[in-house]
Amino acid sequence: MIASEPGGDALVRPVLLVDVDGPLNPYAAKPHRRPEGYETHRLLTPRWEAAERRRLTAAGLPGRPVKPLRVWLDPGHGPALAALPFDLVWATTWQEEANAFIAPVLGLPALPFIRWLSPRPEPEPGSGVFWKTPEIVAWAKGRAFAWIDDEITDADRAWVAEHHAGPALLHRVDARRGLTPDDFGVLERWAAGVPG
Repeated sequence: MIASEPGGDALVRPVLLVDVDGPLNPYAAKPHRRPEGYETHRLLTPRWEAAERRRLTAAGLPGRPVKPLRVWLDPGHGPALAALPFDLVWATTWQEEANAFIAPVLGLPALPFIRWLSPRPEPEPGSGVFWKTPEIVAWAKGRAFAWIDDEITDADRAWVAEHHAGPALLHRVDARRGLTPDDFGVLERWAAGVPG
C-alpha cells in the first residue's frame, strides 16, 4: 500500500507524517533504561533480518542467527495519534513494515506510507538537508503537513519553506524520550491554525 496522492476534495485535513525510530521508538535512551510508559518488543522484520544477514555474512559469520531488533513502544501513542486532527501517514524507513509490526502494537489501523526511492537520492552535498526532506515535499504536492522525526534540523525547515507551497511544521522529537505530551500539544496547536 503506497500513500495516496495528495490533492482532491476528500483530503482536507493536514497530514501528519510519522517517523518510527525516534518519535515512537526512543532508541537513543540509555540502553538498559526503558523510558516510562514504554514496553519492550523484539521484532524480526524482513528488512532488519536481511540487513543483519548481510552484515553477519560480511563479518564472516553467515550461519550465526539474527537477533531481533529491540523496539520500545508506548501503547498510549496510538490513541493519542489517532485523536489528532490529522490524516496519519508513515514517513519511516520501516515503510510497509510499520503496518505489520508497529501499528498493531499501538492499536492503529494500517496507514498509508511513503515509499522511499531506492537507491535514495542524496540532497546537495554540504546543504545539511536530511535525505527524506525533498521526497516528503515531492509527495505532499503543496498539501499542509506536519512531520515528526528525530533528524529534522533548521536546514530542513529552510528547504521546505523554499520548496513547499503549503503550510508545514517540521517538529523534531528527542530520540532519547520519544513523543511527549508537549509534542502532542505543539501538533494540536499547529493544526488548529491551519486553514480548513
